[in-house]
Amino acid sequence: MNKYFDYAASTPVSFEVIEAMEAWLRESFANPSAAHVEAENASNAIQVARESIAERIGSMPSEVIFTSGASEANNMAIKGIAFSHLNDKGHIITSSIEHKCIINTCAFLESIGFEVTYLEPEHTGLITTESVAAAIREDTLLITIHHVNNELGCIQPIAEIGDLAFSSDIPFHTDSAQGFCKLDIDVDDMNIDMLSLSGHKIFGPKGIGALYVRNARDSELVPLIHGGGQELGLRGGTSPTPLIVGLGAAVDHFPTTPSQQHSYFERVIERYNYKRNGGDNVVPTIWNVTFKDDAEVQRFTSEQAWLISQGSACNALSNMPSHVLTAIGLSDDEARRTYRVSLPPFHVKG
Repeated sequence: MNKYFDYAASTPVSFEVIEAMEAWLRESFANPSAAHVEAENASNAIQVARESIAERIGSMPSEVIFTSGASEANNMAIKGIAFSHLNDKGHIITSSIEHKCIINTCAFLESIGFEVTYLEPEHTGLITTESVAAAIREDTLLITIHHVNNELGCIQPIAEIGDLAFSSDIPFHTDSAQGFCKLDIDVDDMNIDMLSLSGHKIFGPKGIGALYVRNARDSELVPLIHGGGQELGLRGGTSPTPLIVGLGAAVDHFPTTPSQQHSYFERVIERYNYKRNGGDNVVPTIWNVTFKDDAEVQRFTSEQAWLISQGSACNALSNMPSHVLTAIGLSDDEARRTYRVSLPPFHVKG
């Protein structure tokens, strides 16, 4: 039987989440924007989920804007800032090892006249605060650096970068799809102005995520989706009550201890000759391993029926080596011998 070790790509929906969602799928299906009691009940349920997310990151509930997932949230943050500067354009700082949705968003903005600096990581995948500081210009509109790299598992110095952005009066956004619930986050202490998160990384449903926006009621973000005024006018469209309730339940019931699969994996992987990428400051759920040679890869794949990735899910259908692995200095041959094993998530201090 194949063992699923691709939790960084997606997690199953937990029993608690399915249970929380079911009534909103079958019975209380009213549009939460309608003007009757069932709609009010749905709106209240959405508010409860908003409060759960806000409590987890130390924000106000009104600063949590629901989206279809982290990719939309990332687009909303970056384009939302950029589109407010369409006349004068400007400069954005990011890294060369961000999720593809950020890399491609920034490439699109470059095509319409914005300038983007793609910071290169150290060999561990670390984006240093010093490199961010050196890239700042007078016309820098936004700094966007991910929280946890989705391939390496390395944790970026978000609080330090947040301090730098705050002192430079530049908005700071972080993609925390791989960090949310797995690491401690306080958006005030860490000077985070926008933070993206996703439901299906934390045992919630696919198709739902959120963007934290500091002082969202007064935000100058330009919406990507105009609609009927939902989400403070920042994200139009009928609120998907079951998905939002499911996201809230996933936050409320996120596991706090490791599963037995962690100890099982660590026992098995030690049978092979490999090196772990990502440095010392990594989340325990992501192991990026490069096997010594092709013979070791063959031995591993023949002995272990594991469902794992070479790179991230968004790179899985490409024959090209991962942009993350090449950025940290791996050759094409080393990248071909590299696999990401991602274990069930649990909460750790960070």
